[in-house]
Amino acid sequence: MKVLALAGGVGGAKLAGGLYHSLPPHSLAVLGNTADDFTLWGLHISPDLDTVMYTLAGLANPVTGWGLSGDTWVTLEAIRRLGGEGWFALGDQDIATHIRRTELLAQGMPLTEVTERLCVALGIQTRLLPMTNDDVHTEVDTPAGRLPFQEYFVRRQHRDDVHGIHFAGIENAVVPATVTDAIAAADVIFFCPSNPLVSIGPILAVPGLREQLREAKAPRIAVSPLIGGVALKGPADKMMHDLGFEATTLGIARLYTDLLDGLVIDTVDAELAPAIRDLGMQVLVTDTIMHDVADRNRLAQEMLQWSDELRPALAPMH
Repeated sequence: MKVLALAGGVGGAKLAGGLYHSLPPHSLAVLGNTADDFTLWGLHISPDLDTVMYTLAGLANPVTGWGLSGDTWVTLEAIRRLGGEGWFALGDQDIATHIRRTELLAQGMPLTEVTERLCVALGIQTRLLPMTNDDVHTEVDTPAGRLPFQEYFVRRQHRDDVHGIHFAGIENAVVPATVTDAIAAADVIFFCPSNPLVSIGPILAVPGLREQLREAKAPRIAVSPLIGGVALKGPADKMMHDLGFEATTLGIARLYTDLLDGLVIDTVDAELAPAIRDLGMQVLVTDTIMHDVADRNRLAQEMLQWSDELRPALAPMH
């Protein structure tokens, strides 16, 4: 079975990790968001890609979900001492990733190939695919003005009200051939429990990519990132509310109405299942909270089994 998973952020990375450990080597491809990429200290930082990459490699910090386990902060402390920007926490080993990425990009290598090289170096037996090789940057409209995403998210701790979200440069972004091939080859496509507006949203905004997913022959199944109307990590619920979307699992279903065949929801939201089915989606109600590796693997295996059960019924619809 070939699986494609759209993933960003800690929640998305956790499920991607569960899928990775539940499938044979090289059976999984993960499609990642690059719109929160930015430059710091002259280095190209890819936060969403790196969170997924470190998780797949078994190196992610288990406490934060991002960064590297056991990392140290000597360079960051020295930068701050010298008066440099120290608001974005980069550990010493993490900095090595960004140095290597920046070095390869400066040689003219596309981000797709750079990411593949980094994954191979970390022993990852799957493909982590950037949504595009072109520069796209999420910007957030707030009462303080339009902010680059990391300024809003990290520096200001996503406290600002959100009045709008923009993906600068998206109109010029091109879907890489690796992504098109992965969509065509997939037997099932999963949307991991990632922020639908700033992790999955940029992926779907790449011109032509949403259409490729919509036309895919594989079942498309998402996991709601909201449980009882609350995001376990990050500001997805607040962002949805600020922008006039219903910040519930049903609201998530409505955002993806044209794309999904099925939605996995937590038992807390079981009463929303009939309304979600009325939108034309199948619903799996289960425990979607991933406390540890065992939970990630369990949820991944439940989803894989459910997709097998759905495939025959959905075949005439695709």
